[in-house]
Amino acid sequence: MQAYIYLLINFFTIVICFIFSFDHRIQFNKHFGAFIQAIIVVMIPFVLWDVWFTYMGVWWFDYSYTIGLSIAGLPLEEWLFFICIPFSCLFTYFFIDKYFPLKWTYKLNAIIVWASILVCVFIAITFHERIYPFVTAIITALTLFYLHLIAKVDWIGKASFVYLILMLGFFPVNGILTGTGLESPIVNYNPEEILNIRVFTIPIEDFVYGYAQFLLNLYFFKRFKTKEIDA
Repeated sequence: MQAYIYLLINFFTIVICFIFSFDHRIQFNKHFGAFIQAIIVVMIPFVLWDVWFTYMGVWWFDYSYTIGLSIAGLPLEEWLFFICIPFSCLFTYFFIDKYFPLKWTYKLNAIIVWASILVCVFIAITFHERIYPFVTAIITALTLFYLHLIAKVDWIGKASFVYLILMLGFFPVNGILTGTGLESPIVNYNPEEILNIRVFTIPIEDFVYGYAQFLLNLYFFKRFKTKEIDA
């Protein structure tokens, strides 16, 4: 049973959202094409990042919690993670956006962007010798800069609010991956390459990493979804 834990985490992360995506009131299934395209675009750099950090020993995996198959140094379950988590996140955003416009969040765009960029720049400068917070801070700052000043999207405030809601799922999923309830973590981190600030068992960098990934997946999903409508 232990060998299937990571696989089961992926399964339970996506199964409910996948089933409800076919509900006639939601119809997220009509946008599976946009989802697949967005996932591929974002998955490529994030997987390369994952492979790089695994190779460098920034983090590593306990294969006793996996079925034992690996691709490019990553367990198969880690590859599935980049599909299952974004699917559930985008489905949640799509559902909330459909029924709860949250117009008040638009006023928060500039505040969230500039405050986040300032914090990320501070972290990148202060902890430049620790590769996980440094790279994560730089990527997140660049993502926000691009979305706000170049792409000029108006939904960063809404996405940030939804990301807070997603924490209800983030804590149990990442908690288990980082050791909550297990004899040892599925994903282990080199203490010399992180800030060593954890929320329960979760390194604080994971929250920022997930935020950047969510924003990029949402950006490309919206772009490809618009092309579907135009076609």
